[in-house]
Amino acid sequence: MILTRTLLHRPQLLPIRHVPRYRTIASSQRSAAQARIVEVGPRDGLQNEETIVPLATKLELIRKLSETGLRDIEVGAFVSPKWVPQMKNSAEILAYLYSNRPKSPEAISYSFLVPNIKGLQNALAVSATRPNFSEVAKSSATITPPQTPPADGDLHGSHFTEIPKELKLDEISVFAAATETFSRKNLNCSISESLERFKPVIALATSKDIRVRAYISVVLGCPYEGQNVSSGHVVDLSAELLRMGADEISLGDTTGMGTAPRTSALLRILKRVVPIDKIAMHFHDTYGQALVNTEVAVTEGIRTFDSSVSGLGGCPYAKGATGNVATEDLVYFMHSIGLDTGVDIERMADIGSWISKELGRENGSRVGKALLAKRR
Repeated sequence: MILTRTLLHRPQLLPIRHVPRYRTIASSQRSAAQARIVEVGPRDGLQNEETIVPLATKLELIRKLSETGLRDIEVGAFVSPKWVPQMKNSAEILAYLYSNRPKSPEAISYSFLVPNIKGLQNALAVSATRPNFSEVAKSSATITPPQTPPADGDLHGSHFTEIPKELKLDEISVFAAATETFSRKNLNCSISESLERFKPVIALATSKDIRVRAYISVVLGCPYEGQNVSSGHVVDLSAELLRMGADEISLGDTTGMGTAPRTSALLRILKRVVPIDKIAMHFHDTYGQALVNTEVAVTEGIRTFDSSVSGLGGCPYAKGATGNVATEDLVYFMHSIGLDTGVDIERMADIGSWISKELGRENGSRVGKALLAKRR
């Protein structure tokens, strides 16, 4: 095995910012019999939908997910609506969460993806002014407040609770790529240029005690450069992002090309440099390998995994890539091997069925469909 530059000359990675326990539980604190699920459906799951999802539907999805026991939900992205039109009402979502936070059994961290300093500044502008939802929605040229509440509850009613005055933006995320070609296609810049963009973003976020998550895409296969993505590049990127102040690295198998042997090989190298509690895995299920790779990651000590209700998702820059592993399937798997997630799988199955109907698409969760069929 050829050791990378990072492994040969191991840098001093720490200190890494302390992260409050309610936002992420380090593996040293979390019981060995627990796993953390990061729900990415409202952002990563919906961003690739061709038909614009109504704001009321997004808010209802967030509300429903918040009642399942999830502690981490990615809900929007402050990106250019020209490139990702589905995310153009993220300011309205953040404003709504400031006005009314869904009731939940656990404290929840709501995350927004930001690609650059402008995105973070836009998010902070909402945080600073703390406007009510209707004011933000009316100020938008393209978004209007929902005129009718969801069938099972008023958006301003008993399902939501007032936000404490001291509450601020919980978490932001940035996203890099493990290959140069994907970086240029997705971010319109090189890997090194993307890191330069992230520096002021991470610095500003950390100065305001906002947790930072860093995604690295195509770590196990690139649609442009093939399966042989350099593990050394992934290690170097992860180490650099942590040095810059990121709290967690989410490794994305964006194309779903990952296999069990390559997943294991990557994690064994990465663990020599990056603390295990700083790593999350983000598997897509294009080739039906997401749960196989999840089991490998669990064996390697990973306890944080991203997923999307009903298997929503895809990637506009990776043709043929299907959605994320379904949250229902992931939770069922974790429970089957004795790892507690704290997530109500029956409620997740109901949500998966509901959002699939709302979007006019097939339910992508095998477990969800099976659980629903048992009730008939």
